Amino acid sequence: MWTAVYVASGLEQATEVEKQLQAEGFLVKKRLFVKEEDEELYEILAPEFEAKDIQAVLYDLGII
Repeated sequence: MWTAVYVASGLEQATEVEKQLQAEGFLVKKRLFVKEEDEELYEILAPEFEAKDIQAVLYDLGII
């Protein structure tokens, strides 16, 4: 099952986070979560079993 591990503001940020996590060897994908006027939020999704490891990597990379 896929679970959200991060919410990014805008497609550019979502793509960058996705690329960084893929470079670390994780299977991730992005999905549009909310679009209101000129603001878009994207979920970064990963398999549930990798969520804790990804959170640690996001912290180490300075993303969260």
